Amino acid sequence: MSIDYTRARRLLARRDPVLRDLIRRYGPCGLADAQHTDPFRALVHAIISQQLSTRASATIEGRFAALYDGTPTPGAVAATPDARLRAVGLSAQKLAYVRDLCRRVEQGSLPLAALDRLPDDEVIAALTEVKGIGRWTAEMFLMFRLHRPDVLPVGDLGIVKAVQRAYRLRTAPSPTRLLRLGEAWRPYRSVACWYLWASLDNRGPQRADFARWGGRNVPLKE
Repeated sequence: MSIDYTRARRLLARRDPVLRDLIRRYGPCGLADAQHTDPFRALVHAIISQQLSTRASATIEGRFAALYDGTPTPGAVAATPDARLRAVGLSAQKLAYVRDLCRRVEQGSLPLAALDRLPDDEVIAALTEVKGIGRWTAEMFLMFRLHRPDVLPVGDLGIVKAVQRAYRLRTAPSPTRLLRLGEAWRPYRSVACWYLWASLDNRGPQRADFARWGGRNVPLKE
């Protein structure tokens, strides 16, 4: 599914003066830079990176990928002994999460190849059946891997902070308030979120971090 970013910017700028100013400041939306990569590896990355710094996560993920010549598959990971996976830095809990992901993909209860054809809510429902994958991770998958245009992760700490600052709110907005505010952004709430994330860094958006679900976008709670 492709996003018409020119149309999205025009609509958002017309409907919301705050976003209009952010769009003028940061230019083209960097969601277009996030590549469609292997969904299995994307989900493994999401599990590995939980509660870790970007550097620590990258180190462990690099060691993990090296076990499979850079291309891990559910079958290959499932066949790898626990000791080898623990040796690259996976905690016991994350190992259990990766095992559950592999099992569901192998058994067909998580049809990764079909996710791109499912509606957003069905993708979220399918992914959150996996241990260690919550709604926030599923929403990041929708935005950065499936390039869905209309996702609003109200549980994202960066979005909460960015909205409070950009709209000069006295207190952090509740999920209900975020949803109400976001009604004006439909059907491009994902694009609006990118500009809000970008606004948190005075140096400008760090697009590579956004593409890896890193940088400022972290869940309040998974």
